[in-house]
Amino acid sequence: MNGSPQASQPLPWFARPQARSWTCAIPGEVSSGAVRAFHASLPGYAPTPLAEIPALAAELGTGRVFVKDESARLGLPAFKVLGASWAVHQLLASTPAGEPAAPATDSAPVPATPADGLAGLRELAARRRGLIFVTATDGNHGRAVARMAKLAGAPARVFVPAVTGPAARAAIASEGAEVIEVAGGYDETVAKARQWARDRRGAALVQDTAWPGYEQVPGWIVAGYSTLFAELGAQLAAAGAGPPALVAVPVGVGSLAQAAVAHYRARGAAGRAGPALLSVEPDTAACLLASLRAGALVSVPTANTVMAGLNCGTISSIAWPYFANGLDAAVAVSDDAARQATVDLANAGISSGPSGAASLAGARAALTGPGSAARRTVLSVAANSVIVLLSTEAAHPAQLLTPAAPSRLVCLTRKRDISFLHSGESANGRQDGQLGQPGTGYAGAACVDPGTVARGPAGRGTAGPGRVARGDRVRGDTEPGRRGRRLHG
Repeated sequence: MNGSPQASQPLPWFARPQARSWTCAIPGEVSSGAVRAFHASLPGYAPTPLAEIPALAAELGTGRVFVKDESARLGLPAFKVLGASWAVHQLLASTPAGEPAAPATDSAPVPATPADGLAGLRELAARRRGLIFVTATDGNHGRAVARMAKLAGAPARVFVPAVTGPAARAAIASEGAEVIEVAGGYDETVAKARQWARDRRGAALVQDTAWPGYEQVPGWIVAGYSTLFAELGAQLAAAGAGPPALVAVPVGVGSLAQAAVAHYRARGAAGRAGPALLSVEPDTAACLLASLRAGALVSVPTANTVMAGLNCGTISSIAWPYFANGLDAAVAVSDDAARQATVDLANAGISSGPSGAASLAGARAALTGPGSAARRTVLSVAANSVIVLLSTEAAHPAQLLTPAAPSRLVCLTRKRDISFLHSGESANGRQDGQLGQPGTGYAGAACVDPGTVARGPAGRGTAGPGRVARGDRVRGDTEPGRRGRRLHG
């Protein structure tokens, strides 16, 4: 297992060693726990799994490596619904009853004490004349907004770039949204959605990138992502891992990475410097890397990439100050590196698309290969460090069928070789006999290839792409693709 960049290729890299001394304020709704309480009020909420993969720790030369698996979040295959749900909640609660939901200029006041849960959302939405939710997307954000619109009982109009694949369009349409193709890239699609919302009375623009005059809604989306990091901290503590030394975050417009900086650079956070934060972008759409090098927010032309969710040419305006001051390093990776990371994570039991697996590709690029000693020093990564990779989306079936190369990751079955921890679980994991649940498992679970049958006390199930069947512990060092023997009791 080795996805390191080739020695002949210069690594697209930027580092700012003083970033960990910078601090920022944290929004009141985050520090008070209101955001997480709202998410907990939604049907089906549960913390997404945190998986430890010792094989990656060995490859990266570090103590422990964990992957935050966002392949199944509130019924959707990506983390985006955390931001979309909180933004829709706040947007509806902020507008006087009987008035249009919110103008595209984002002039709505901050809400007081909005109702929680779906019933509250439906009640608020029913009071808005002509309400229609509008957004632009590469895929996951648009589907999340469409889902929230459906749950609130309102229509949605989702603009997509022309390069958006049929599966992504169909997924958005399955939520009841109208999907509008735009002849252009992501930035042009955002502009089209913005214009349409401005011209339509009752339109509520829910966009995850900001520009001057449109900052509050994107800020709510960033606040929504704080739930992910609150879960992560509890899960690391449950695993006995302590604070991470490095967190790798995929970046498109940068809202999730902004949430990471806000969380770990919050004033008074645990009374100590937080981890190094590494952003990862496609090398065909590295707008953050270009901005960091220029010392100012710049846009870049983009090209098609398998990392569709990261194919953005401009960083969110409200995210830029966080990156300019509080981000340790940025790296750009190739499509081949992302594909390889996708395959390797799948063979480790993690369902991850290329945009999510970019975090692994970026960690590999930063921590291995020529010049890695200096980069490791900048990031303060040592042989005993804890590293967290954010895997932000589920696998795309077609991409699993066309891997870059066979995975070199051997999934062993000794206790703690693969452990999936939910908030509040111990490092010993769970042994509840549930089989075939996507993206979940427990300490000691076997790693199986897509389609391999795994047996346990509750019967028999087939583990799909990126799935680990849960049951009793597996005995022996079972190689990928082989059926392991399970112990009862």
